[in-house]
Amino acid sequence: MTYAGGRLIHDADSHIVEEPDWFFPYADPDVRPRLAPLYVATVKPGEHNLIDDARRRHADAEYRAHDAEEIMLRKNWRATGSFLRDDRPRALDLLGFASQLVFNTFANKELQRAEHSGDLDYAYGLARAHNRAIVDFCSIDARLLPVGYVPLADFDRAAAMAAEAVDLGCAALMVASACPPGHSPSHIGLDRVWAMARDVGRPVVFHVGGGGRLLDPNYFENGLPPVPDFHGGAENFRSVDYMAIPYPPMQTLATMILDGVLDRFPELRVGVIEQGGSWLPGWMRNMDSAADAFRKNEERLQRLSLRPSEFVRRQVRVTPYPHEDAGWIIEHSGPEVCLFSSDYPHVEGGRNPLGRFDASLAAAGTPAEAQRRFYSANFVDLMGRALSSDASIDSAKSLTN
Repeated sequence: MTYAGGRLIHDADSHIVEEPDWFFPYADPDVRPRLAPLYVATVKPGEHNLIDDARRRHADAEYRAHDAEEIMLRKNWRATGSFLRDDRPRALDLLGFASQLVFNTFANKELQRAEHSGDLDYAYGLARAHNRAIVDFCSIDARLLPVGYVPLADFDRAAAMAAEAVDLGCAALMVASACPPGHSPSHIGLDRVWAMARDVGRPVVFHVGGGGRLLDPNYFENGLPPVPDFHGGAENFRSVDYMAIPYPPMQTLATMILDGVLDRFPELRVGVIEQGGSWLPGWMRNMDSAADAFRKNEERLQRLSLRPSEFVRRQVRVTPYPHEDAGWIIEHSGPEVCLFSSDYPHVEGGRNPLGRFDASLAAAGTPAEAQRRFYSANFVDLMGRALSSDASIDSAKSLTN
């Protein structure tokens, strides 16, 4: 029995856990010398390097004998298929998901930083290396859907990079949720990016890590002892940081909606991935309130063919966290919007996201059709032609059975 238990489930968020120099071999010769490791893998005295230790474990027959029973218990490098490409199909077999969107783990901050550095040759060269690397990792199995990165800093280069990413085989186009340098994400100069994504049936997605600096560091100067992060260190995932995660996508996506991007491109789909969903109902109402309050004096609002919340239901798809009340979010945002995600193989996804989502939907009395949308059909709608026709047909059948 798989983790999915035989149900049709598409996973909107999974990851490769990169080694520090993961995409170096994929960079063009003029960019490669400028690349720096994504992180420094420190080793405490008497301990093995985490990655080397994981390689030894994955080569051990006894360790592999427990892959199935520990498929959701092992995390990061110790998880099956987390960084060894040849093992990822086995992970999917054990999970039982029909497909997985695959994101990087460590690269988003550097991709976003490079985009704002002013060095466009480096920013787009880095994105190109990232996209080649993640497509290569996912090429082992058609169920793996690679997510490429498109810097929006330059109109012409952004359009060219989007087309290149699709040609490489990227199933989704990730953009930073931080505002691009020098112009709005709703600028008409970026319409070629949205038109290309629409024309080839690829979604544009935001992901945690692409919002730039979330908080002024002075928020943490409270005179109290330092607070360890979610992973036990002192890095980047604490309660105060967590509260700021949805702000960048809320502002960027609201700007795109109010400036008419989704109106101009009604077939475009946008995913907000691993940034939670509890903010969603209030944000939708707040945009409607803004449209009502400012419509008299803003022609852009007068031209909108729908209320802002209606654009969200038609075109935006969001992944709640497993610890959130997904049933409540669906009830108050609509059955069209939310998506299942496992965050495999990250610690944040927990040991049983499927169980937690099931419990939340059951407690809220979420209708069967809305549950099927959450686990499969909304993902098919998001992904468009990036999914195989068989997956789309199977999900459509699940709505009528």
